[in-house]
Amino acid sequence: MSDAPAAVEEDDGQWCILLRLSGSERWAVPQNALAEIVTLHSKSGEPPEELAWRGELVPVLDFGHDDGVPWRERVGGTGLVAVFLGLEGENCKYWGMAVRGTDLAVKQLLPDQVDDAPDEVVEHASAAFTLDGIIYQVPDLVALQRRVAASMDAA
Repeated sequence: MSDAPAAVEEDDGQWCILLRLSGSERWAVPQNALAEIVTLHSKSGEPPEELAWRGELVPVLDFGHDDGVPWRERVGGTGLVAVFLGLEGENCKYWGMAVRGTDLAVKQLLPDQVDDAPDEVVEHASAAFTLDGIIYQVPDLVALQRRVAASMDAA
């Protein structure tokens, strides 16, 4: 009989990307919802409104433009944009979110690590939970893509 701890089964948890989007908002998104996290060199302190990525023009949302959390690093002048896979038929194959701060991580979320926080759900999220004392939103990616697509139609 071994004293080694049992291995965690892959299907016991959900692999997520943890992103900070503003001073008050952090997201947990399934790993398979992201196409790529792009590093951009920028002279501006603000993310672009759209990004040329792999032959596509990708619209970029920014939830943190007014809260003081920097988008780009002071040293090196780079910022991150998370590029999401879009749903077919919604007028954009991909769309992006500006990532602010340095709180980017990939983590397997196990049920006993998270506590539901239904009172903390923001307008564009479908759920919220607390992990290690931090509130994360589970974004409504379909609604956000439709919001991006509608703004592209209006432009």
